[in-house]
Amino acid sequence: MKKTSILMLGTVMILSQACAQNEANVPQKIKTTFAQKFPTAQKVKWDKENETEWEAEFKMNGEEYSANFNSDGTWKETEHEIEISDVPTTVKQTLDSEFAGYDIEEVEISETVDGKVYEFALEKDEIDMEVAISSDGTVVKKEVKKEDDEENDEDND
Repeated sequence: MKKTSILMLGTVMILSQACAQNEANVPQKIKTTFAQKFPTAQKVKWDKENETEWEAEFKMNGEEYSANFNSDGTWKETEHEIEISDVPTTVKQTLDSEFAGYDIEEVEISETVDGKVYEFALEKDEIDMEVAISSDGTVVKKEVKKEDDEENDEDND
């Protein structure tokens, strides 16, 4: 039992250090852009998505958000979960007509320089799908998720 406690404590310390180092590695341009765009953000956690992109997960106004930035500090996208009741009627109409019978697992709003889209995780029988619909009701993305994708998502949670 004592060995397990020491091992767990060591793991927590290593993970804490890794997070602190990750924060230190975020380019100053990104931190500056982030602070200007989200001045009331709290509990910010940074991850490097790939060679040219960083993601911040944070809380703002009691909601959980994520925002992505290019390495040069350019803001790319902000996402946060919303309730289905917050989705505009035009988007709901498209959802009801084109995806009838699907259960809504999750709803997010995604904002980019091009505007807002409403993203849905849908499920029907054995089919899992991601759909994005613009504010005017146009389907801009429709992707059936493969089983491998779902396992990767679960691994990332």
